[in-house]
Amino acid sequence: MSESTKKAPKRARIVLGIIIAILAVLAIAAFCWVNNYYHADEAALAVIADENGAADGVVVEDLDGEAIAFVPDHPVAGLVFYPGGKVQPEAYAPLMQECAERGILCVIVKFPFNLAFFNMSAADGVKERFPDVKEWVIAGHSLGGVAACNYVSKHASDFEGVALLASYPVDDLSSYGGSVITLVGSEDHVINRTKLEDAAALLPDDAELMAIEGGNHAGFGNYGKQDGDGAATISSEQQQKETADAIEALVKAA
Repeated sequence: MSESTKKAPKRARIVLGIIIAILAVLAIAAFCWVNNYYHADEAALAVIADENGAADGVVVEDLDGEAIAFVPDHPVAGLVFYPGGKVQPEAYAPLMQECAERGILCVIVKFPFNLAFFNMSAADGVKERFPDVKEWVIAGHSLGGVAACNYVSKHASDFEGVALLASYPVDDLSSYGGSVITLVGSEDHVINRTKLEDAAALLPDDAELMAIEGGNHAGFGNYGKQDGDGAATISSEQQQKETADAIEALVKAA
């Protein structure tokens, strides 16, 4: 056996070892990335605990670990909500509570690794859980709004309206027959304003763009400051109240 022939298996083992090491590093990096997300604060978790359910007329329900429902006594409409990317869904509980107190049954859907792109069809089956609710709208925050628009592009007849919170579509919804509103905080430094403006062509001509003065990107939820965001000059409670007002108006216009 020649010297080169003897060295070949050793070289193969070295190459294999390097490949395994690289894959291990990539796997660890991916694990760390998907598990590094924005967590709901104590105020949001208190809403989830439903401590005031009897007083405010809203009951919080876990839907088989796949979604969280905020059910008012007499729902006038339903809302499916897609959370923002890498944000714990529970962080949006205060906003959903605000909407539910206005009579809107709200359902926050959940995604693997808190990323909507791993389950773009998370809204499937939500309406069927609440057959008495006849009118539905869909909403999403940031990347969740992108995913919500993708779902609407395939299920346009299922929703009378769309609310985009610091978000915009990448799918063409220009022929969508429902109402659309986009809400953006004036201090939002995360959203790409150029893409927001360009995406207006993908929405119906009568779609409304509403600025929340003093609001920022993270203020739609309760998960603390987001990297790169501007400093809000209003409280998250005020931003969420104005958002709930806009969603209520969207429901009434639907």
